[in-house]
Amino acid sequence: MRVIGLMSGTSLDGIDAALVRLEGDSSDTLAWSIEGFLTRPYAADERARIHDCILRGDAASLCRLHTDLGEWLAEAALRVCQAAGITARDVDLIGSHGQTVWHEPPTASRRGATLQLGCPATIAERTGIRVVSDFRARDMAAGGEGAPLVPWVDRALFAEPDRARVLLNIGGIANLTHVPPRGSPDPLLAFDTGPGNALMDAVVELASGGAERYDRDGVRAARGAIDGVLLERLLADDFLRREPPRSTGRERYGRPAVERLVTELQPADERAWDALAATLTAFTAESIARAVRTWVLPRGARELIVTGGGARNPSLMRMLRERLTEIEIADGAALGLDPDAKEALAFAVLAWAHTHRISANEPAATGAAGPRVLGSLTPGELLNPE
Repeated sequence: MRVIGLMSGTSLDGIDAALVRLEGDSSDTLAWSIEGFLTRPYAADERARIHDCILRGDAASLCRLHTDLGEWLAEAALRVCQAAGITARDVDLIGSHGQTVWHEPPTASRRGATLQLGCPATIAERTGIRVVSDFRARDMAAGGEGAPLVPWVDRALFAEPDRARVLLNIGGIANLTHVPPRGSPDPLLAFDTGPGNALMDAVVELASGGAERYDRDGVRAARGAIDGVLLERLLADDFLRREPPRSTGRERYGRPAVERLVTELQPADERAWDALAATLTAFTAESIARAVRTWVLPRGARELIVTGGGARNPSLMRMLRERLTEIEIADGAALGLDPDAKEALAFAVLAWAHTHRISANEPAATGAAGPRVLGSLTPGELLNPE
């Protein structure tokens, strides 16, 4: 099968599209290769609309964004086909994660709720390709966190026969998977560690008046002085002490949290903004390091592979290495792929699993009542597809 995976993450930088060839009929025999990958960046007004819907969305704005995101996702799918020199007719399936605008984990008294926008019918109509979408809802209906969903893919594609490994993805939110050796009876462990790029991106946007979207090459964090008192206050967040399974989102670690800090601290010059950027980068690094030390190192893994946009931030990676000297840290090249492509690849594989009626959640990671087939299928056949 040729499957396109579409992912728009919590960083809100754009839509990642991976064209993936998959061969096999079970996770034990699955072979994969990436035939194309690109990112369709969000324009400034598109990102502003998504931000606004997350913060203040009403029924009308959410409905309109749902439809428009479908158009943008379809555009990304067609672009990756064109870049690979094929047509939509050559693709069997699309797996679209959509854009999360709200994610509320379950509590002891109430099941969780999640909302991803990006109309699958629009994607199917524009491409003529059937679409699997809404991957998180079934796990949450079964009492799970609905996240992380990548761990099943991590085990299927990246387990090694002779060693455990840890796969850390730093998108807007950071999450990790401890993958036991292939064939091992040891359970998989996966959870959201806490903030990823979302806090760092937000402070740079605010500092630059929107001219910069992220801390390119980690420059601001590198020249800023870490505020130790603020850092310890941030690290006192009770989420960081919560036992897995656990998940979080921009509702907790997003722009509103940074805006509250800016209102409180009133940074008056570049030095003060850089100090805040450095402190939030250190917060992200330390929250990840504490999760690794607490939950992963006792399981014996000595290899940590980092993917996602955070892998391209030298300041963040330096801080991680300083805090985790007891484990070898590598980037996504160790997996044989572009670090930015991993999550789009994952949703291509999750769509493949749906069509093979294979359960692809990991109840040990999400807390769901049991294995579930994830996603909903929208037919894509057109009488006259382009």
